[in-house]
Amino acid sequence: MNKFKKIHLVVMDSVGIGEAPDAANFGDIGADTLGHIAEEMNGLTMPNLESFGLSNIREIKGINKVDTAKAYYGKMQEASVGKDTMTGHWEIMGLNIDTPFKVYPEGFPAELIEQLEAKTGRKVIGNKPASGTAILDELGKEHMETGAIIVYTSADPVLQIAAHEDIVPLDELYKICEIAREITLQPEFLVGRVIARPFIGTPGNFSRTSNRHDYALKPFGRTTMNELNDAGLDVIAIGKISDIYNNEGVTESIRTQNNTDGMDQLVEVVKRDFHGISFLNLVDFDANYGHRRDPIGYGKALEEFDRRLPEVLSELAEDDLLIITADHGNDPTFPGTDHTREYVPLLVYSPRFAKGNELPLRNTFADIAATISENFSVSAPPFGTSFLAELK
Repeated sequence: MNKFKKIHLVVMDSVGIGEAPDAANFGDIGADTLGHIAEEMNGLTMPNLESFGLSNIREIKGINKVDTAKAYYGKMQEASVGKDTMTGHWEIMGLNIDTPFKVYPEGFPAELIEQLEAKTGRKVIGNKPASGTAILDELGKEHMETGAIIVYTSADPVLQIAAHEDIVPLDELYKICEIAREITLQPEFLVGRVIARPFIGTPGNFSRTSNRHDYALKPFGRTTMNELNDAGLDVIAIGKISDIYNNEGVTESIRTQNNTDGMDQLVEVVKRDFHGISFLNLVDFDANYGHRRDPIGYGKALEEFDRRLPEVLSELAEDDLLIITADHGNDPTFPGTDHTREYVPLLVYSPRFAKGNELPLRNTFADIAATISENFSVSAPPFGTSFLAELK
């Protein structure tokens, strides 16, 4: 078949579609992000993804199976050993991560905190797993009174540093995070990401700003994004994609404030004339609803995403391909606040398709990288099998 000029890859962050075969290894037996959200919502209303064949992958309450799907549909199983954002995204672009990042359910080691305090000149408060909003309620006032930075983590391999923009100027906060990034690169710590979490407001009325910045590790190998970039093709990163890959292979980065802004930016990018890929992460599903265990909010966000899809679809040309998937699960009905080890959906659409069909189970997320690589005639990743020939 004729190849596509533009491929638009959308990652619905954390939208899993049922426990993976190795879920027991992660304590995630019974996890089912989409299925449990649909139950809590007494049925999801998502007519556009319904027409793509979402419920043909596995039945989801409120979403009908269709006799003829508009998209190719299936599911993917993660091959890497982690279930975090970086691992999932890196695998999507052709890597297989066999050494998991470290997580800190009891807070960070004293040696790490001591180094951070010594090198930044600021004391640390917090140092525990916490919700990003709850810890502001708990420690925001003390931070404003003392100037001590708030350090916290989550079930992910992240070190987050919160500071009021009036107490610690953004430039200083970013410098502190750069120092933390250097410290956490030491093998004994190996944190996946350091995240600057600036906020504003007064005690009892704090709010995080859009000046968040992520400091990620460089991917452990070359990705398909590197290959595209080297071939002179476009790699347009929307949302936190550039942060996740530490800007590796990115030719243009477009920051977003939330899912709504992400969809706005995607619509504008789809309208543009370019040759290569756009790559969007929609983080609200994970950050605002999955980790906070809010199935109703999650369900409403999914329905809103579906309502926005026609704006994208109406701008797609015959030589555009849209791939919608996820990077892991985050079942909001599950105990704790951790991600969940699940299959992820795979929906592939182009206006040129007369109809879609089922794709066989993908044994690695890297099949997406292999498909993109074949389409643009760049070196294939060491992992993954292209499904380009199956798109007719």
